[in-house]
Amino acid sequence: MRRLVVNADDLGLTEGVNLGIIEAHAGGVLTSASLMVDTPGAEHGAAMAREHPALSVGLHFLDDGPDLDQPGRAEREFTRQLARFRELMRSDPTHIDSHHHVHFTRFRTFGPLVAPLGVPLRGDGRVRYIGDYYAHPQPGAVDHDRIGAAFLLALLEAEATEEFSEVGCHPGRVTEELRSSYGPERELELATLTEPGLRERIEALGLTLASYHAYPQPG
Repeated sequence: MRRLVVNADDLGLTEGVNLGIIEAHAGGVLTSASLMVDTPGAEHGAAMAREHPALSVGLHFLDDGPDLDQPGRAEREFTRQLARFRELMRSDPTHIDSHHHVHFTRFRTFGPLVAPLGVPLRGDGRVRYIGDYYAHPQPGAVDHDRIGAAFLLALLEAEATEEFSEVGCHPGRVTEELRSSYGPERELELATLTEPGLRERIEALGLTLASYHAYPQPG
């Protein structure tokens, strides 16, 4: 069986983003989300997520400042944000990733921090990560075709080849409080992820939608 996790980054960014993520889960194919714990909508996002226990929720580590590589900085921030996550969600994260993938060049640091949790760290090889479902393929470029259903299905057919795969996404409702270069695209993603018949078309590829709750636990 090939399982597919559809994971929304940026839970907690704003209340509008939170509402879109939950809408994509309750009425669409989204199965998982990653929570920012220091953003204005963090408490609202965590409260909404707790009302939807089928949704797996991971920690979306946020720290891309110039001091991240200073000795001990990543360790202290990870420890603090993990504690805040546990306070908000009343549970451990089901997976770990980071804003702007800052950990991708720092696996030697983040691997040992995540290891005691026994959960996947995005890009560590345990779950195949598919990151091309995104309307900004490079800085300054916008391609809305890349967040339509046709592109998503073709991407999954080509790349969701492992026992567990994750496709990243960024759905949301755009409100005045949103300060992000990725704005209207969030509503377009939401429309795609809730498109009638999308679940069946994904399953026709031989994929089973799953959350990180289905990922094998250590021991």
